[in-house]
Amino acid sequence: MNKWRKKGRIYTSKGNYAWNQSHAQVPVVDVVNDSIWRIYFATRDKKNQSNTTYIEVVAGDPQHVVYEHNRPILPLGKLGTFDESGVMPSWVVTKDNKKYLYYIGWTVRNTIPYHNSIGLAVSDDQGRSFYKFSEGPLFSPTVLEPYFCGTSCVLIEDGVWRNWYLSCTRWEVVDGKPEPFYHLKYAESEDGIHWDRKGIVAIDYKSLEEGGIVKASVIKEEKLYKMWYSYRNGRDYRQNKTNSYRIGYAESIDGKIWQRMDEQVGIDVSQKGWDSEMLAYPHVIEHENKKFLFYNGNGFGQSGFGYAVEDV
Repeated sequence: MNKWRKKGRIYTSKGNYAWNQSHAQVPVVDVVNDSIWRIYFATRDKKNQSNTTYIEVVAGDPQHVVYEHNRPILPLGKLGTFDESGVMPSWVVTKDNKKYLYYIGWTVRNTIPYHNSIGLAVSDDQGRSFYKFSEGPLFSPTVLEPYFCGTSCVLIEDGVWRNWYLSCTRWEVVDGKPEPFYHLKYAESEDGIHWDRKGIVAIDYKSLEEGGIVKASVIKEEKLYKMWYSYRNGRDYRQNKTNSYRIGYAESIDGKIWQRMDEQVGIDVSQKGWDSEMLAYPHVIEHENKKFLFYNGNGFGQSGFGYAVEDV
């Protein structure tokens, strides 16, 4: 049984620029060194388009913000490309003095509200700035996956890049509006760019009522893989907190076949305040033999992000 002690909110969007009018969504934590953590996140402009930026915080005390970046780290894509309507961070991994930022590109559609793809940006200066690897996405629809892909969690083990990513399985009209249904799949790569996607389902729906499983965060302890993610119902999840996002938990021996153990996650919404309606988009890191859980609260990140510490 996990047990978490909530420590409070870290950051909310200040709205002091045209590009950060609302939201601080999907916190992605990169351990820069022993004293600094960099937290990438998405904020939204007046057009509701996502931009990616970051803050830096004191390691072990992330409520102590020591630096706040004053611009987006990536531009929106060119007209007609996969990320013309938004750029949202998902995961950062370091390899050979480069940092690879896997991000979600957004476009708007006519018959459905949006389409997501997975893009890649690369940094040569330890994550302070990035350039896009390509104008096209790494993950787009395939024969096996005809819908969209979203968040990634990438670990490199014995030369193999392993990715647990969001995969949409269908759109369905719910209460007169098209709603996406998605779960988590697994893929592998030799270089982090070309991915072998066999349609392996990592975390599947646990019921017919469940509608979305998103944002895997995986760590390996000895020979056991542990994953945190968020899940919601398929209906009335935006306003009804009973159906909105909660954080889930699963374990695996091989990283491919997982056992969901949501009842053991050890954290839930608060009675009141910024995370009283939903818990979403977890990111877990380890520091000084303790785990730190970063997450979004109400409004899919509209209320900002905060953290909890493992109770040991």
